[in-house]
Amino acid sequence: MQKIDFAQLMLLARASADVAVPCSCCTVSLAAWQRLPATLELDRFEEVGTLMDDPYDEPTFVEYHPQGTRYESDDAPISPRHYPSNLSQIARCLNCGRHYLRYNEAGGYFTELRIRALQPQLLVDAAL
Repeated sequence: MQKIDFAQLMLLARASADVAVPCSCCTVSLAAWQRLPATLELDRFEEVGTLMDDPYDEPTFVEYHPQGTRYESDDAPISPRHYPSNLSQIARCLNCGRHYLRYNEAGGYFTELRIRALQPQLLVDAAL
């Protein structure tokens, strides 16, 4: 899968923000990270790339919240080098073209797909 750099990610985010048509992919707000809603059909998305540097390296689990936001905050920054963005793939809705970050949360006894809308105003190219 193609590694998406920050410039490409910003282009995808801006393209996504420009989509104005209603779509089933955005009937539930995905501004913050959340469990994949049951209303989303996975077969209506295609993966276009990944933010993972190396799938064999242990990624950082450090989050990026300089303004005091939290993982579940709608306005939390999206920093590709920080958790959970650094585990994410970029998925595009085949119906409307909006882009989303998606990753598999692997807890002790479960795995769960999580998703968040790719929003250009929240993207930050922050160093670790």
